[in-house]
Amino acid sequence: MRELSAGYLPEPTLGRLLESWQPDVPALLLVGVLGGLYGWGVVRVRGRGGSWSLLQLLAFVFLGLGAIVVSTMSGLAVYDHELFWPAAVQNTGLDLLAPLGLALGDPLRLAVEALPEGGARRVRRILTGRLVRTLTFPLVSSVLVLTTELTVYFTPYFANALRVGRLHELMYLQLLAAGCLFVLPVLTREQALPAWCTHPVRAALVFLDGVVDALPGLVVMTHGTLIAGAWYLHHAPPWSPDVRHDQQIGGGAMLGIAELVAVPFLLAILAQWVRAERARTAVLDRRLDGELAAPGGLVRPWWETEESEVAVRVRRQGHADPYGHL
Repeated sequence: MRELSAGYLPEPTLGRLLESWQPDVPALLLVGVLGGLYGWGVVRVRGRGGSWSLLQLLAFVFLGLGAIVVSTMSGLAVYDHELFWPAAVQNTGLDLLAPLGLALGDPLRLAVEALPEGGARRVRRILTGRLVRTLTFPLVSSVLVLTTELTVYFTPYFANALRVGRLHELMYLQLLAAGCLFVLPVLTREQALPAWCTHPVRAALVFLDGVVDALPGLVVMTHGTLIAGAWYLHHAPPWSPDVRHDQQIGGGAMLGIAELVAVPFLLAILAQWVRAERARTAVLDRRLDGELAAPGGLVRPWWETEESEVAVRVRRQGHADPYGHL
């Protein structure tokens, strides 16, 4: 609730930020729909005898949906019309943190496993369609995220959103959608990216994206022109810091959150990479064990059976011994 005193909110302390909440009906509806669909999917998969990781469920609910709730209804939302830095933290949470939480829950794979065969085929057809492939192509989605953030802060968009509630809600949704376009395809177990986007390539893309995501915060922090300056100068409470200093705090918060989010994002990719390599090794071991157990079976050299880059290179060189002997 907005607690007004003489026309102004009280100075935000940590306690007030934690205790101050206000409802946001569109955000509540979005969280309810996403949470309900995800919960239905988990129940359906487990009802069929399958399994779904508890960690994925917790990441989706607490990090993904939780970030949406905190960004749109907590003390950040209460103070975002009086101070710039809460609005900057809000927007960064929706653009970076919430998409990461949602993606760690892998809703795309859950949809494929929970839906009937026809529905699963439609989901995969959508994921491989031209429009979705174009929007989620790593370089395109990274540019969309950066363009969205720069458009919000360096056009009249943000100042108008502060005046018009519906436009503010649209901005929230746009930031969330832009972040999801990059993160969801990178972390899902579904084949939503081109074949060349192997785990090493994805790790490199995440590192590059971390650098790109830091740019808006850096620009906001050092920009000479005030962002939505007329609004914040007019609505600044007596206790508020200098408006320019407020903007610098907001830019620093954006930069810090971007760097913090990049770490678990990269760790998630590395964990997937390790699991994929272990699964590939296990398949190879089972195949070799089967060849050894076959009566009279001969075990072919590893460079003839593996599909690794080294094995392919050896085969192209004329089946030479990889240790230097023909």
